[in-house]
Amino acid sequence: MRLVIIGAGFAGMYAALSAARLRDIQDISPKELEITLVAPEPTLVVRPRLYEPNPETLTASLLDVLNAIDVVYVQGSAETVDTKSRTVSIATGKGTQKSLSYDRVVLATGSKLFRPSIPGLADHGFSVDSLDDAVALDKHLHALAERPATNGRDTVVVAGGGFTGIEAATEMPARLRKILGKGSKPRVIIVERNNSVAPAMGEGPRPPIENALRELKVETRLAVSITSLDEVGITLSSGEHIEAETVIWAAGIRAAPLTQQIPAERDNSGRLLVDRDLRVSGVDGVFATGDAARAACDDDGNYALMSCQHAVRMGAFAGNNAVAELLGVTTKPYHQKRYVTCLDLGEAGALFTRGWEREVTMVGDVAKKTKREINTVWIYPPQANRAAALASADPERVGDVSGFF
Repeated sequence: MRLVIIGAGFAGMYAALSAARLRDIQDISPKELEITLVAPEPTLVVRPRLYEPNPETLTASLLDVLNAIDVVYVQGSAETVDTKSRTVSIATGKGTQKSLSYDRVVLATGSKLFRPSIPGLADHGFSVDSLDDAVALDKHLHALAERPATNGRDTVVVAGGGFTGIEAATEMPARLRKILGKGSKPRVIIVERNNSVAPAMGEGPRPPIENALRELKVETRLAVSITSLDEVGITLSSGEHIEAETVIWAAGIRAAPLTQQIPAERDNSGRLLVDRDLRVSGVDGVFATGDAARAACDDDGNYALMSCQHAVRMGAFAGNNAVAELLGVTTKPYHQKRYVTCLDLGEAGALFTRGWEREVTMVGDVAKKTKREINTVWIYPPQANRAAALASADPERVGDVSGFF
């Protein structure tokens, strides 16, 4: 038997850990049940931190962990999934093709930034969506120091006032001062098409977010959108033109394209509809998790968000359930009733909320301390020790924030 997991992000990592854990509990040898993880690199990109400086350091190797738990790593990109023949076609890094059969497959393919066909966006826009994107932005920011301080050199426009946009924007003043010198006067502007920043977070968190933006002198342009970009700046739907040599696009994500190959229903973000065990509805042998899946968190109408917090726990349930189905043991329905947010606000600290109503419980330095612990400890892979790694992947405990917060 073979379980194939596609993707080495947070969901894929925990799918592999949890699958190996249940295999171990059931005393099944790796020869009887092979667990294979397919990804371009055996590396976790710490995507929630890519708005920070030095993005090239924000990765963690998975190879030692995978070896410790007897998970086979196959290097390459999954290009097709044939659900009838139960095969995955993989493009290897050497330019060759490889076909891998499966008895069960877990799609943990993540998401990608949605880039609309706005004139100039492809040529002049940056992002913090992937490691390569974040490295390109970092190199661009450092290169600004070699340019004359005119024509919007010190101006950064962030398109999107949601979670990612706010973190990128509030980090930028200090980041630019470090690059351009203490005497520089960076200008950061958030462009948001809704009438307020953080539109999805509700009324409670908005005042401390707005206070932080004022403290950092981050400007906003609300209820407008970017209609074009060029080498000297942007034009808004209001007609305003802003000179800026740096534009960061942070306005929405979609499930990775591989999900489109599965003959099943999807939501508006491209996520596959799954049942409580994270099986793709109507397609035998296929599970989806993380940003690839639209999954109910509870019985109250709340659905998992495209976030690290949900991906790690969903991954653990998907890996466990795929193996459980193969071995004929009881599955564990995914649930994630507790929800928190921790939003970085740069030099203004951070914001911490509890519950789907997003009740603000911490702000400023104390919330920043929590954010740092989440970003530097909690979301990193476990130690490459078999017992410890497998113990970390209990689906009922992974991502459970009740004991810490």
